[in-house]
Amino acid sequence: MTPESFQEGKVLLIDKPLQWSSFQAVNKIKWALKKHMGLKKIKVGHAGTLDPLATGLLIVCTGKFTKRIPELQGMEKEYTGTFYLGATTPSYDLETEVDATFPTDHITEQLIQETTKQFMGEIDQKPPVFSAIKKDGKRLYEHARKGEEVEIASRKVTVHEFEITRIALPEVDFRIVCSKGTYIRSIANDFGQAMQSGSHLTALRRTKIGEFSVEGALTPDAFEDEIKSFN
Repeated sequence: MTPESFQEGKVLLIDKPLQWSSFQAVNKIKWALKKHMGLKKIKVGHAGTLDPLATGLLIVCTGKFTKRIPELQGMEKEYTGTFYLGATTPSYDLETEVDATFPTDHITEQLIQETTKQFMGEIDQKPPVFSAIKKDGKRLYEHARKGEEVEIASRKVTVHEFEITRIALPEVDFRIVCSKGTYIRSIANDFGQAMQSGSHLTALRRTKIGEFSVEGALTPDAFEDEIKSFN
């Protein structure tokens, strides 16, 4: 690892910690490269945001490889996580408090497994109101936090695989492989509705982007420790 190699371009696999924004993770990488590699100026960017409440794979590109970001963003992604059945939140996850509760007595293992089939293939999905998509020049979450009503257009996304890996009601663990632009939070919300109940996301981890896996990824702090050792 040399300063020149980072300028020429690297694809870094970062395991984003809980409560970190993707922007913070990129900033930490950039700061570490400047401090420990003596780089006064270096381009660093990520290929696909992860919410602060999600963990897992963030692809970070440096130098000339930042040009590859659009290509990397288009790859399919794999996520694992947990839905909590019987309650909803405005953000569809734990960013906001529970706003409604629903019956779950009718929910069986068979109903859960059957319901996953409704979400396979190309589906129409409305992004959460608490998201970074822009509407009228502002992020949706800016409208949402002010209590403003916003009409959100649905978009077509593709779910390639949807597997239930654990059922311990009210919790259900899953693994989903999907296209770019898919909101797992929206799947959580819609999944609850499809079972005549409610649901929100309580844990999310991105495990793969294309052929890249989180198994080979470093946390931002571990990345800094690694490049320190090259000095």
